[in-house]
Amino acid sequence: MSETTTILEPISMPDFVETPYISDVTVRATGYLEAGFPLHFRGVSGTGKTTIAMHVASKIGRPVILIHGDEEFSTSDLVGSEQGYSIRRLRDNFIHTVLKTEENMRKQWVDNRLTVACKHGLTLIYDEFTRSRPEANNALLSVLQEKMLDLPVSRNGDGNYLKVDPNFRAIFTSNPEEYAGVYRSQDALRDRMVTIDLDNFDRETEIQITAAKSGLPAEDAARIVDIVRGLRESDVYEFSPTIRGCNMIAKSAVVRKASIRKDDAVFRQICFDILSSETSRIGNRSNQERVKEVIAGLIDRYC
Repeated sequence: MSETTTILEPISMPDFVETPYISDVTVRATGYLEAGFPLHFRGVSGTGKTTIAMHVASKIGRPVILIHGDEEFSTSDLVGSEQGYSIRRLRDNFIHTVLKTEENMRKQWVDNRLTVACKHGLTLIYDEFTRSRPEANNALLSVLQEKMLDLPVSRNGDGNYLKVDPNFRAIFTSNPEEYAGVYRSQDALRDRMVTIDLDNFDRETEIQITAAKSGLPAEDAARIVDIVRGLRESDVYEFSPTIRGCNMIAKSAVVRKASIRKDDAVFRQICFDILSSETSRIGNRSNQERVKEVIAGLIDRYC
């Protein structure tokens, strides 16, 4: 295996919350993967795509390779490339003007993460794959359909194709295409996946997650969740508040020893700071003020 490839143990986080909603998604996802189909979790930021992907991978039980989509990716960043060129300069201690240069051109093929996963039957999680340029993901087409990885001719003389191990599984995540920095996915690639759309969690799931992540009592977590959900339903925001906002408020309140009460000035300020920044573009002061007015009313209502 490539020395630069990090392989992860598929272990769910200790504070992972599995509610009926999460269980349903997990059962559906593992069923498609066991049938041999690649899986794609699609949804807005903050809907738990990556966390659920890791949880599903833990159910498979195979080691995991994680890739984060990147605009600078090329095919070699997924498949591999030739490496090994080195240069060394030596300065003569007796004649300081003499500089000797030694160059060593020794090419050696180094497998990258997609190749390693295909060869050894690992679970590949390609997080936010649409942040990579479409052409960089072309190598995935034959992997997902024909179960063959097309490789450069120069790869150690081992041939042009690698047969994908039967245990190989692929899980993809993506944000909506209207997000900044996101490319439109290739139809041919999307057609090879089973897509599960993830929305914001139901209220009970959000309460359990917020309580588990922060250590707050369920009743306090419920107050925070109701504030965030109320803001989500108000439509005054530019970006919908998510479970991340709940977790950030709850953890910050614990650290600052704030009470989840409407008369606690620290708690109110935490809500203003976190939710106005999460839901508004940077510098849009007018929208932030509208959001704060709604938050104030929600705090008074639920706390």
